Amino acid sequence: MEEIVNLLSYTFMQRAVLCGIAISFSAALIGVILTLKNYSMIGHGLGEVGFAAICLAVALNLSPIAFSIPIVIIAAIVIMFISQKKGESADIIIALVATGALALGVIITSFTSGFGTDSYNYMFGSILTMTKSDVILSIVLTILSIGIYIVFYNRLFLITFDEKYAKACGINVSLYQFLIALITALVVVVGMRMMGTLLISSLIVFPAIISKKFTTSFKGLVVMSVLTSVVCFLIGIFVSFFLNMPTGAGIVLVYIILLVITSICCKLAKI
Repeated sequence: MEEIVNLLSYTFMQRAVLCGIAISFSAALIGVILTLKNYSMIGHGLGEVGFAAICLAVALNLSPIAFSIPIVIIAAIVIMFISQKKGESADIIIALVATGALALGVIITSFTSGFGTDSYNYMFGSILTMTKSDVILSIVLTILSIGIYIVFYNRLFLITFDEKYAKACGINVSLYQFLIALITALVVVVGMRMMGTLLISSLIVFPAIISKKFTTSFKGLVVMSVLTSVVCFLIGIFVSFFLNMPTGAGIVLVYIILLVITSICCKLAKI
């Protein structure tokens, strides 16, 4: 405990913890909706889009975050639109977008200077390099996510479980699909600095999957997912620091261990 307190005395660690808690909170909120709507892998797909955007930004000497945000938002909206309007499977669309974006990112780096430090950090995560602007952006994202949940809770609930009934009730489903896509894209872009483009989807998927084993209510799932996400992040960041392992990988490892333990406990409880 003393070592943890000493770590938190450093500015870079304070920024990392604040950013991580904020991003974990937001990712868990949006992850509940995406998991229940079978869009679990959209985080992975958008992460690959973010990777391609960052490679292009680095090649053009532009700000990676500022350049990536509109591109990832457009990709999220396109995925939602095609799957909803054209009746295509979300998994197929996400797979096509993810592989295409990854290939584009590799091609861009091959024609430039190759994988530099910035590209590498965004690909695998570098939470200890978070800046003051990253902290502010993460907190704003969390406030936005919470605000949308509070204001539109009933509508989001209906859209998540029964879009046809929601339309029959006069709800503009397309508008809320846009909001979901917007928040998802922002979570992915902001979270790429923390987890990397390859692991950002874990923040979206794992909390909801683990929490579904213990609750059947939507509100309970939201609350438990947020708690699971924040606790696993805190454990993961300190464990990874003490064991000298990448932070993103350490957080995912904590998720996997918790998922295995909860799965075993649930099976034993049914015996």
